[in-house]
Amino acid sequence: MIIETRRLILRPINLDDINEIFEYRSDREVNKYQGWIPATLNDVEAFIGKISKQINEAGTWFQFVIIEKETQKIIGDLGVHFFDSDNKQAEIGCTLNKKFHNKGYATESVKSIIAYLFNELNKHRIITTIDPENINSIRLVERIGFRKEAHFVESLFINGKWVDDLLYAMIEKDWQSLNCDDLYEK
Repeated sequence: MIIETRRLILRPINLDDINEIFEYRSDREVNKYQGWIPATLNDVEAFIGKISKQINEAGTWFQFVIIEKETQKIIGDLGVHFFDSDNKQAEIGCTLNKKFHNKGYATESVKSIIAYLFNELNKHRIITTIDPENINSIRLVERIGFRKEAHFVESLFINGKWVDDLLYAMIEKDWQSLNCDDLYEK
């Protein structure tokens, strides 16, 4: 399954992607809000091995790589967690190589996945969780149209310390009111 936008291709992650993923995921400073930072290529291989090979299975994560069309380079990845038993809700998370920040790629890739989840998989609600200090991610999801629903105090133990967690969500009817035609080629 492949999703294309004007500038990006999103496709399922595979073992051939290990080196490119390690390049940006192992950057501790850029990924300081992530719960997973690989130390070795074997860590990336193990990560890919744990991911579901089938999209839309309750209780699993499915991972896409984000490819810049112009260079055919992997510039990030986007995960989707299909977590509930009635399979009408999903969680998303995005990681982008720092060389590609501030170019609209995160917005474009996240919007394309949201459109797919609502329009093709008939999801009702999509959530994302963010560290309150991760201002760029907060701005991204608010710009896209997510609303803040909760602030959990010291609810996650990440990188050796307890951190707060913000929960943002969007429901399908709110998404339909937004204009996202700019994602796709005319």
